[in-house]
Amino acid sequence: MARHRRNHPFRDSRQDIETARDIPDTPQTRAPSYKLAFADEAFMGREELRPVRLQLELLKPQLLMDEYGVESTVVLFGGARIPEPAKKATAKTPYLAELSKYYEEARTFARMVTERSLKMGGKRDIVVTGGGPGVMEAGNRGALEAGGISIGLNIVLPHEQAPNSYVTPDLCFNFHYFAIRKMHFLMRANAICVFPGGFGTLDELFESLTLIQTGRMKKVPFILFGKAFWDRIIDWQALAEAGTISAEDLDLMTFVETADEAFEVFCASQGQCG
Repeated sequence: MARHRRNHPFRDSRQDIETARDIPDTPQTRAPSYKLAFADEAFMGREELRPVRLQLELLKPQLLMDEYGVESTVVLFGGARIPEPAKKATAKTPYLAELSKYYEEARTFARMVTERSLKMGGKRDIVVTGGGPGVMEAGNRGALEAGGISIGLNIVLPHEQAPNSYVTPDLCFNFHYFAIRKMHFLMRANAICVFPGGFGTLDELFESLTLIQTGRMKKVPFILFGKAFWDRIIDWQALAEAGTISAEDLDLMTFVETADEAFEVFCASQGQCG
């Protein structure tokens, strides 16, 4: 990864962080007010600093992905609870066990996309997931098996969520703000693939669709795996019949069942499968 280079004559901030650690211990230097503002965790965590934290969460992944050379991504959304087929016996419901097939479809699709990316130099159409278990793990796993890199956008949650072991370490990010995390999912997206999932997946699905529908984001392939699942939980046609969306909005989505189908849709949008 490219490293930041100084292009100014001033003393570097990191040097001062190190120097401040060696300052003699006195009542003055122990006072919270004496800490360098940008190295003071308590200060950075204050409510009034929220605008700064939002900016930092936007800026840090942006800079590191730029330095890594990531040009575009293929987004994989999907449930953290969907098990690997080999572990489907541990699923909490029979339906969840049935959905385990989409773990393998996500894994295969990510491998196919990554193999295509590597043929183009390995900087375009990088697989990005939420970095957690389930479908997310499958996506990062498929990319690694293809010999490529992948991105994981993790978030701090009370009951989860350590990153899965397949994410490229230098491209594994942790977030506090859901909104900034979702921005990074979509800022470089060349395609969005949505697998069965829960509230988080639905949130990501509808926000992405809304941005495309309203013209706030360019139209990209929007691929939903598992038509029976999606038709069971969302009555798309009822929305159109009610007039709350237009009939044309239904054309924003393409339903597929397999990685091969999804890859064909993606390649067609790019003009080739080379």
